[in-house]
Amino acid sequence: MTDHAEAAPPPLLIERQGAIATLCFNRPAALNAIDVPMAQAFLAAVQAIAQDPGVRVVVLRGAGKGFMAGGDLATLRANPVQGAMDLLTPLHAGLALLAQIDAPVIAQVHGVAAGAGLSMLLQADYVLMAEGTRLNLAYINLGTSCDVGASWSLPRLVGMRQALEIALLGDAFTAEDALRLGLVNRILPAADLDAATAAMAERLAAGPTVAYGAMKRLMRQSMERSLSEQLDAEQQAFARCAATSDFREGIAAFHERRPAQFNGR
Repeated sequence: MTDHAEAAPPPLLIERQGAIATLCFNRPAALNAIDVPMAQAFLAAVQAIAQDPGVRVVVLRGAGKGFMAGGDLATLRANPVQGAMDLLTPLHAGLALLAQIDAPVIAQVHGVAAGAGLSMLLQADYVLMAEGTRLNLAYINLGTSCDVGASWSLPRLVGMRQALEIALLGDAFTAEDALRLGLVNRILPAADLDAATAAMAERLAAGPTVAYGAMKRLMRQSMERSLSEQLDAEQQAFARCAATSDFREGIAAFHERRPAQFNGR
């Protein structure tokens, strides 16, 4: 007997082009709302990336009409507490690991970024957004607090007063608002988003990956340290970078008056 039933599409698509790994959230009929299988696939993908030194840039994007419309409410409606734990445990583990890798993370955002979708893009190191994108932290409209690191990243990006306004009012805002607030780096016509993301990914993929990782961690951890502690951390990070072949190449290129050719090591 032949089973003609079609297999369900994977909730997360993984594409590798050279040193660039793209993770595409793939539930377009649900505007890529995160369910448990997607969260588990995300964790597995990040674990694989963390073990692959050939990955020098990670791109996050969404299939279909939007980046991500938050968590899957059907998952949460049947059993709110257990459903939330089943969803957030792998999702948060994946995000914590993604923050530790050296490779810069680019979010390519279009259409809608609500709830966990907005929280997700806040965790990226660089954000490109299509004109016309609508954003909403949204959690308060469902009677819950936030997740996916929004309470950590949002006050750092926009300040406490503005973060509380976004979180407590739950109002929608535009890509232009997001740019003004410092939540995104660039907004572009939707037709240009793919090309701009590819160009930025290629630029970062050609850079000194270990130094990128050190710079990311220094910046993100600076608000938890005193100046003295941060100076010590900078000295240690610089020493680690100075031991890389990329640093030796950077020094040689400077003296030879040529562009550096970094290998990510």
